[in-house]
Amino acid sequence: MGRAVLIILILLSTPSMADQTFSPEAIAGWQHHSFAGKTDYELVTVDGREAVRATCKAGTASGLYLEESINLDETPIIEWRWRVESVYSGIDERSRDGDDFPARIYAVHEPTWLRWKTRALNYVWASTEPEGSSWTNPFQSRARMIAVDSGKAGGENQWQTVTRNLRADFKEQHGEVPERITALAIMTDCDNHKGQTRAWYGRIQLRSAGNRVAD
Repeated sequence: MGRAVLIILILLSTPSMADQTFSPEAIAGWQHHSFAGKTDYELVTVDGREAVRATCKAGTASGLYLEESINLDETPIIEWRWRVESVYSGIDERSRDGDDFPARIYAVHEPTWLRWKTRALNYVWASTEPEGSSWTNPFQSRARMIAVDSGKAGGENQWQTVTRNLRADFKEQHGEVPERITALAIMTDCDNHKGQTRAWYGRIQLRSAGNRVAD
């Protein structure tokens, strides 16, 4: 095998230095932000793997977030694992009263000097909206909701792996693609309809389109 061919094969099989994997332990250490009370986030072991368990009850809504500049040209793909104990019933998720989700992951672009140009994607585990649907957040017009899982998704307490292209989703949902996102967050909330549930978040990976980081 020629040296040039070997080098190309090595480059194709080696994850980019820009690729990032956030372990559950790292996610559990992200900053906490409360909207209503405090959802309980705890690092646990489930099915032999670490996960962040979120327990939502008594009308809480809070999340864990990471402020970090992430280049979407280098790492446009986001992939994560999650599962939920139960979904909510009898809610309209497109309304303010029903804007609660057993699990969600935010990707946010917030320019330093142009806050009015902030744009966000909310990937949600929906209770009633069908998988693949999207809509504008009822509280914030610059945030778009995308149902990537819906209902029991194969049964309660079943792990799901979700892979999304952030560049493609920003283009489709906001009509433009930012060079970077500036924050990631997870949140399990139940403040609007006063229900309760638990969810588990596994690792979150950001990678180039050609790379896949092993579980």
